[in-house]
Amino acid sequence: MSQLRLLPILMSYPILTRYQPAKDSFFFGIKLNVMSTNDTIVTIDGPAGAGKSTVARRLAQRLNWEYLDTGGMYRAAALLGLRNGVNWNIPAELTQVVRQHSIEGRDHRTFLDNEDVSEEIRTPQVTQFTRFSADNQDIRAIMVDLQRKSAQDRSLVTEGRDQGSVVFPNALCKFYLTASPEVRAQRRFAEEQRKSHPDSYEEVLRKINYRDEQDRTRPVGPLVEPADAIRIDSDGKSIDEVVSEMERHVRRRSQETLS
Repeated sequence: MSQLRLLPILMSYPILTRYQPAKDSFFFGIKLNVMSTNDTIVTIDGPAGAGKSTVARRLAQRLNWEYLDTGGMYRAAALLGLRNGVNWNIPAELTQVVRQHSIEGRDHRTFLDNEDVSEEIRTPQVTQFTRFSADNQDIRAIMVDLQRKSAQDRSLVTEGRDQGSVVFPNALCKFYLTASPEVRAQRRFAEEQRKSHPDSYEEVLRKINYRDEQDRTRPVGPLVEPADAIRIDSDGKSIDEVVSEMERHVRRRSQETLS
């Protein structure tokens, strides 16, 4: 069968899985497991408010793959800190607690010692303390390793700040999803209207710009646009338009890999 006749068949079915064994790599001097190739991994990085989570979930559904909520894993680590009363000014305390428990993302949910904490980790209190886990060098290394292990024998769409640059540098397809600060602020402002005391548009925009600067300059896990990522600007595009554009790239890359 020719490649031209094979392509429509590939477009009709979930992309095939090809797993490669792990090898060693290092993150801030800490040994990690890394797959030599990631033919069934798609990464989506980008600034806050760009729509990464929504797009990643829908893309995973289109491909019949799983979605890995990496942000939920850091939130689960913060929840552990709250439950155990750690001293947030002593990073080693939180690291020690996290090492004593299991954190896993599966089926679009986040589990802590097999307890589904997907709703609890979205509370304002957990949100307030998540920065202590996300900015903790040792916890970051633990999470990178956990995320890579999650990808073994699974097809994943994953999103974050450093998924394509650090966690899965050999992903099948890397995307950098962005939008102008003004558009991202408009989206967040629309969400704010559902709250009892919403911020003004000007305040939302100020927070977006502040978060962008923070994410770019973080000493641990900064926002990085991979050099080989496909950049997608979602200004003026619907969610479905963005997802469809990504799906076309993924299926083309998958076909190229199999040929």
